[in-house]
Amino acid sequence: MTSLFNSDTTAKWVLASNNKGKLNEFKRLFEAANLNIDIVPQGQLNIEDAVEDGLSFIENAIIKARHASRISGLPAIADDSGLCVPALGNAPGIYSARYAGEHGNDANNNAKLMADLQPIREQNQNTPIKGYFVCVLALVRHADDPLPIIAQGLWQGEILPQPQGENGFGYDPLFWVPELQLTAAAMNPEQKNKISHRGLAINSLLQQLSTF
Repeated sequence: MTSLFNSDTTAKWVLASNNKGKLNEFKRLFEAANLNIDIVPQGQLNIEDAVEDGLSFIENAIIKARHASRISGLPAIADDSGLCVPALGNAPGIYSARYAGEHGNDANNNAKLMADLQPIREQNQNTPIKGYFVCVLALVRHADDPLPIIAQGLWQGEILPQPQGENGFGYDPLFWVPELQLTAAAMNPEQKNKISHRGLAINSLLQQLSTF
């Protein structure tokens, strides 16, 4: 099998995304694990987005990783993540990044989520609305890798009626963590990475990498 990294050299991986928030979180978490990995966003290598036509987070993560690896010739890691709200039938789900129509417009996505939840809040005024973040990582050594490494993380919380906090990205300002009495957007990066869906998924990935 192709070696993914060597402790004495710096490996180069492509991230099948151009999301700066995701890129920064990956870099912090890899640095914290003392891995010599130079992770570059796919746009830096002139790789266009893959067509995400899977029906699950896992399918879309694999699609994106294979696409980026095929074009770059490098090992590729893809993150397919999103927010699931059971009261909305687990929407936004795999459509989280384009919930309001335009891909990656956090403000519009948050506004749509707040609007969609308003009738539910009016019916159940004293009941917190549960939600959970999902992160699925797919890592391929090459485009036709028969055994992609898959890691998953779930982060349980509640959805607020109004945003709080200035950090993070995506739905972080609406995602309330009762144990800390903070939104994901009010946490510092170190706090968030210890308990977030992406942090949990990366830790799972690192455990699997240690066996290769």
